[in-house]
Amino acid sequence: MLPSFMYAPVVLAGDFNVVPTDTDIYPSKSYANNALVQPQPRALFRRILDQGWIDAIRTLHPDAPMYTFWDYMRNRWERDAGLRIDHLLLNPKAAKRLVDAGVDREVRGVKGASDHAPAWIVLRDAPTVQKSARHREANATGEQAK
Repeated sequence: MLPSFMYAPVVLAGDFNVVPTDTDIYPSKSYANNALVQPQPRALFRRILDQGWIDAIRTLHPDAPMYTFWDYMRNRWERDAGLRIDHLLLNPKAAKRLVDAGVDREVRGVKGASDHAPAWIVLRDAPTVQKSARHREANATGEQAK
């Protein structure tokens, strides 16, 4: 039996405060002792994925640096010293609808902006089920369609 979150399209989104892999952080030793990159949080994030959740950004951009956060310290924005800690996870039903995903990084460069940039996804609409003329007719008269 499937877990209940697998029956309808679901998006699990937010700032998880975990950098899942080294691809999700600029090359740096300055975060080596930070909780964001420690084995335990990374393993817990991996457990979520192992439950069947799909990482939308990594699905469409498997190798690209897709940072969502740049600390205000040490000119990290100007140096593109970012991290990916904001995630959009899809259950299999939602993943089938995934069309596009990305990060609006230019928003982070606006004066007074948050240290996070918006991560986003595009999902196509669910296909509509076309009922046969006989089925529509039966519904109109209260009969059972055969």
